[in-house]
Amino acid sequence: MTYPAMTAPSRHPMDPEPAPSTKARAVFALGFVALLTGAFVGGVIPATVALVLVRQVRREAYAAGGYLTGADWVRRGERLAWAGIVLALTALVVASIAGLLHLAAAPGQDFDSNTD
Repeated sequence: MTYPAMTAPSRHPMDPEPAPSTKARAVFALGFVALLTGAFVGGVIPATVALVLVRQVRREAYAAGGYLTGADWVRRGERLAWAGIVLALTALVVASIAGLLHLAAAPGQDFDSNTD
């Protein structure tokens, strides 16, 4: 007895073709730039723009009903943007600690030993 070959269920002819999200690539690129420049505190700006775009892409993907692709790029870009923000905050903390240590080590007025 032979069984008929299983075929994938066909889509409805009126269904749109899945389209790639152009903003998804922009989110990834901005997240990557944020990661690269995060240690110089300049990564906060592209990271913020990337996180704003993430919200827009997710809303558009939800409204598209699954026909907008690029969720992996958005997820990676969002992680890179957050990593850029963490790097910028780490750089600020390190710089402020270094500044405080520099101020603490700076001597005040140094008088001669026989001065009152």
